[in-house]
Amino acid sequence: MNLRKRKKINIICSGLIFGIFMINSIALGKGKEVKLENLLPKLDGWSQIEESQTYYPESLFEYINGAAEIYLSYDFEELIVSQYEEQDTKSNVALEIYDMGINNNAFGIYSAERYPESNFLNIGLQGYIEEGALNFLAGKYYIKLLCFDCNESSNEILKKFADEIVMRIGDKDRFPMPLTFFPSEGRIKNTEKYIKHNFMGYAFLHDGYSVVYKNNNMEFECFLVEGNNPDDAKLMLNKFLQEKKEMGIKEVSPGYMIRDRYYKNIFIAQINNYICGVIKIEDGIEEVGQDYLGMIIDNLKQ
Repeated sequence: MNLRKRKKINIICSGLIFGIFMINSIALGKGKEVKLENLLPKLDGWSQIEESQTYYPESLFEYINGAAEIYLSYDFEELIVSQYEEQDTKSNVALEIYDMGINNNAFGIYSAERYPESNFLNIGLQGYIEEGALNFLAGKYYIKLLCFDCNESSNEILKKFADEIVMRIGDKDRFPMPLTFFPSEGRIKNTEKYIKHNFMGYAFLHDGYSVVYKNNNMEFECFLVEGNNPDDAKLMLNKFLQEKKEMGIKEVSPGYMIRDRYYKNIFIAQINNYICGVIKIEDGIEEVGQDYLGMIIDNLKQ
């Protein structure tokens, strides 16, 4: 066999192998090729009442008119809605699966809707249940379940649906990495948030993370803003300082202290591609803000 024919056969074989790989990946629900329909549960004794409905960014307002904007602010991609009925009891379950594109976006919308005092469950990455409703997070998906006419079996039914969906998703992933830089001392559990755009109300601040803390009965917040690179972080910090220049800015090692009408005393600094800070520090205990800023900086450096 001459060299030209051999090369041609190798190219054809490579193409066939790649094609088989892509087909298998789609069938297994891997990567971006996974379809939301593949995540819909199939449970014995339950059947879909009608064909599922799908919504995209341009049509999300048709389904959740009052709340669509916040989902779109996290770069929502697709929603599938389906309803199930149990054949024997006529109990009804409504299901919503939101594909938020990437895991951080899913955590962002989930964190915006949960409360620290919610009844949390070990479902997916995290979930919570309350009065016939179960919401949970898994990978890039935010899932909502509602149970109607389920009586005392409501929680059991919702968990059964949730477990089936988690199994179909596979990888539940982990919380966003920047949250690991926040200090543990005084941290109020389940107050972590991710805000993709307009962090602290400023259009130039993007990808912000915040956590609520309590120290001697005083609550305050620590935050991180993740820049695309150190220059992006520096640009955002300079714009923030420019916005606050009339409030009073004082240099403190290794950053700045700002007096603010709403955020009270702010401590802020830049470390590599992050802006880190502490807000809502009361007068007279400024050392608490400086201490926590130092703890965040130490974590970032490590």
